[in-house]
Amino acid sequence: MRILVVEDEQKLAEVLGRGLEEHGYAVDVAHDGEVGLQMAELEPYDLLILDVMLPGLDGYTLCRRLRAGRRNVPVLMLTARDAVDDRVTGLDSGADDYLVKPFAFRELLARVRALLRRDGLSRDPILRVADIELDTVTHEVRRGGQPVQLTSKEYAILEYFVRNPNRVLTRTQIAEHIWDYNFVAMSNVVDVYVGYLRRKLGDHREPQLLHTIRGTGYQLKAPKRVESGA
Repeated sequence: MRILVVEDEQKLAEVLGRGLEEHGYAVDVAHDGEVGLQMAELEPYDLLILDVMLPGLDGYTLCRRLRAGRRNVPVLMLTARDAVDDRVTGLDSGADDYLVKPFAFRELLARVRALLRRDGLSRDPILRVADIELDTVTHEVRRGGQPVQLTSKEYAILEYFVRNPNRVLTRTQIAEHIWDYNFVAMSNVVDVYVGYLRRKLGDHREPQLLHTIRGTGYQLKAPKRVESGA
């Protein structure tokens, strides 16, 4: 999952970016509202963490412009203001959630997970496709009931596949959702990591779930259930 943090406090932005990356998210950072809006309009982010008080363009206006442009990416607003009117203004501008500074990082993580689940397969933190189970809280993965040890990037790719079962995902789409703004999309790193993932999932055996779509990308194909006769 790829997150954009728009925060003008350099130290806080660095802490948020580093902490989110440690939990497997790809993170880009902008320090003013104008740049943040440009990045949010150009890149397919899964979530925005948006400060209210920003130079160039405040968070409320940034959020309103995104919504006016039919950008439905979830938005978590951060602010030092805790008055009811400020929270109402933030939510009315199109934000999905509101977190008052100072806050515990684990609470921010919980809110991030909750917002990402809203557009996912269900509100259940456990995602399932075929015999794969993926815990979005602990990042534990099982296949056929057996634990699978993945790196943070391997986990992130698998989560993206599991949230998009049976959908063909191009290499560019995978790269844009898993790596940050500095990623070089022309490299073969996506193919390499999908290869790692296949081996760790034991995908050489049946049912094979990860399929290569020649000239396009990859597909996590959930096998069809066979209905037994009456």
